[in-house]
Amino acid sequence: MYLRILLVLCCFGSSLLAQNDAAIISEIENYRNSENERFSNPETTILEPKDLKLFDSLDFYPINLKYRVTARFVRTPDEVPFLMRTTTSRLPEYVKYGEAHFQLEGKELVLSLYQNTGSKDEEGDEDYLFLPLTDLTSGDGSYGGGRFLDAHIPKGDTIVLDFNKLYNPYCAYNKLYSCPIPPKENDLQVRIEAGIKDVKHL
Repeated sequence: MYLRILLVLCCFGSSLLAQNDAAIISEIENYRNSENERFSNPETTILEPKDLKLFDSLDFYPINLKYRVTARFVRTPDEVPFLMRTTTSRLPEYVKYGEAHFQLEGKELVLSLYQNTGSKDEEGDEDYLFLPLTDLTSGDGSYGGGRFLDAHIPKGDTIVLDFNKLYNPYCAYNKLYSCPIPPKENDLQVRIEAGIKDVKHL
């Protein structure tokens, strides 16, 4: 009887896990669809006119939930604001807000998350964190200048990083944009084969 109950509980747990994974995959797919719509719409696109005419779809790595990690979030309240380098002479001011500590591919990894000091008090951006990074796919599958991930200040001491939502800086598509260059401390020595791939100019 005990084994039968245990089996039922295990099956129930597996079913819930599968449903949860399906919901996450659906969310990622919806995000990708919305990005494709934004890029293909002349009113919202960042593409140059010549690329927009031939645009069909952004190029993504296959969805892989191993690249969706729950990290330990460590706040760093005593950090001094700094000027982040960009692809132009623009130097926006950021401050390191915290660190995400996690495991991937058997390695202990750390990423710094930043807050723009000029926009943190703007309505809607109060809890926004900016996560720029490079990894071993940078220049070998993904954009050489690195990729970005949006995040929000967590209420607790964990934060979910879904690398399936990594996106390219705007300047990868259009030279008119000025884009932050990921700090060296956010160079991961693993391949993050998730999110957006390198840009194929048409």
